[in-house]
Amino acid sequence: MEEFEGIRQEATGKRQQTGGNSHCHGHCHEGNSHEHYHEHEHHHHEHSLKEQLVKILITIVMLVAAVIIEKHTALNTWQLLLVYLVPYLFIGFDTLKEAAEGLAHRDAFNEHFLMSVATIGALCIGFLPGAETQFPEAVFVMLFFQIGELFEGYAEGKSRDSIQHLMNIRPDTANVERNGEVLTMSPDEVGVGETIVVRPGEKVPLDGVILEGSTALNTVALTGESMPREAGVGDEVISGCVNMSGLIRVRTTKSFGESTVSKIIHLVESANEHKSKSETFITRFARVYTPVVVLAAVALALLPPLFSGSFAEAFPVWLYRALLFLVVSCPCALVISVPLTFFGGIGGASRNGILIKGANYMDVLSKVGTVVFDKTGTLTHGQFAVEAVHPEMLDERQLLHLAAHVEHFSTHPVGAALRDAFPDEATDGCEVSEVEEVAGHGVQALVGGRRVSVGNAKMMERVGARWHDCHLTGTIIHVAVDGEYAGHIVINDRVKETSAAAIAELKQLGVQRMVMLTGDREEVAAQVAQKLGIDEYHAELLPTDKVTYLNELLTPDSQLAFVGDGINDAPVLARADVGIAMGGLGSDAAIEAADVVLMDDNPSKLALAIRIARRTLRIARQNVWFAIGVKIAVLLLAAFGLATMWMAVFADVGVTVLAILNAMRALRAVETVCTPSLQQTKTK
Repeated sequence: MEEFEGIRQEATGKRQQTGGNSHCHGHCHEGNSHEHYHEHEHHHHEHSLKEQLVKILITIVMLVAAVIIEKHTALNTWQLLLVYLVPYLFIGFDTLKEAAEGLAHRDAFNEHFLMSVATIGALCIGFLPGAETQFPEAVFVMLFFQIGELFEGYAEGKSRDSIQHLMNIRPDTANVERNGEVLTMSPDEVGVGETIVVRPGEKVPLDGVILEGSTALNTVALTGESMPREAGVGDEVISGCVNMSGLIRVRTTKSFGESTVSKIIHLVESANEHKSKSETFITRFARVYTPVVVLAAVALALLPPLFSGSFAEAFPVWLYRALLFLVVSCPCALVISVPLTFFGGIGGASRNGILIKGANYMDVLSKVGTVVFDKTGTLTHGQFAVEAVHPEMLDERQLLHLAAHVEHFSTHPVGAALRDAFPDEATDGCEVSEVEEVAGHGVQALVGGRRVSVGNAKMMERVGARWHDCHLTGTIIHVAVDGEYAGHIVINDRVKETSAAAIAELKQLGVQRMVMLTGDREEVAAQVAQKLGIDEYHAELLPTDKVTYLNELLTPDSQLAFVGDGINDAPVLARADVGIAMGGLGSDAAIEAADVVLMDDNPSKLALAIRIARRTLRIARQNVWFAIGVKIAVLLLAAFGLATMWMAVFADVGVTVLAILNAMRALRAVETVCTPSLQQTKTK
């Protein structure tokens, strides 16, 4: 007990000296290490893209030089091949390597294989009797393919490691009482049933039960509930929450491996393994297109000569046509325009404050049929504000005036809400003295010579005031003056102004089901759901409960989007078909785990994101069918010997240019994709 009191005094002294920022220093230190990790990943990705761009520019210079050499020298075919092989291998080595690896792993029919076969065929055409060399075309086709890869690199980005930012809630140390001493050690070295000491500002390292002391616990990282929870002797505490005020002694009930914080980290890891990933159009199309084209080219080269009566004479002619067939079939228009369409859509969305992390997520977003919302910080501001003032013996202004004075020095969110509601209380000349914070009850002070008590029902009973409850839902702050009940103030987490419009807009877009999952109280969840028009909600949930409910909502015939903002939402964000995070005030873990980030915390942007995704998908489909249609027409002509190289160039390069111009519409027109309700929201 003496040890405990000594630690309490030491912690209180430190808190007074540092202004309660000791925890912030530790947090900032941890955060910096994770920021450095992600900054390293970001720079590595940027470096790779710059290298690819430099290779493309160097290849263009080498290709121009090779063409000049061909025009102004009298080199034979073999010598020209060696000249053009330099830029070809320089830009195409990675593609050729991918194709070879695909053959080795029995996965030959991909775009890398088709591009390799087609360009090698173009290099070989010039060696057939009576055929012209197509060396520049071979390099040009491979160059276009790499430009498409560059766009795809920008659109897709690098893979994210969502677990890194979650380490911010993982406590590094635990203070354990052993043999009359308090030892600092790793949480995984603490056994079940041991006693740990948690100072103000520290994270609770393991789940347990409070043996001594009382405090307010910040559980927003675990439940999403912004109001701190009062906890005293006999109450359970869970790892990952932050001890805000009093020093407490806790008997551990679980090992670190079984603790709440460890389970959250494990949930994100396992959820990523089961993440639903939709493939982009080009990959799915290539799986069918590539083997069909290759087999058709082989058949075109072999079958007609077999039935011609003179295989030796007919084979060079039909081999030329087959190679021309392969050149025409190069999917440059698809390889470039489809990623560019998604890139345009992603760029346009980002200008609207919507970050979509890849083309595959845009594909899923366009098909969303179920949207699941977190409440705090997503549909609500996550900040407390005065909703109503119900005075008994004073008017509303006087009641707020007294409450704000008493809470003037409090760091509690309730105190901040009262000060915001009465901002001029510091300049009205009232004297405030004898401020006393009663743990688990509230705050007392002398204001202008009168004893004012502000707090919960326990505080009213403590001072003998005859209080009564309120018909409104929220946090009720009672006020008593000299032991006489003066009224109460209702404080609530304010619903965002755009939340109702967002729900209505999603219904107009055909989203069949909307659900709210929250760690907040039942009555608060019911009020918010009714106010916004959400038919289904589940309250008082831990992160593990949210994952359980989400698994029940997931169906194979409908894509599910989860919208959240806190660290506690990271597991469900990762588990959903598409995870959407509020980025303005959202946690780093939520942003990392999400596939889509709404950067200004505006829920109405969700409907806009779905509209942008659907429009982008429409443009991508237009490019696919246009390219396929033109190629099929020219391929048929090539099969009958009616196609010229100019036709092949148009079917390849010309179609690509037209498809790119169409893809640019995704970037230009996306800003106007906004319904009247959203426009009104922006105007407000």
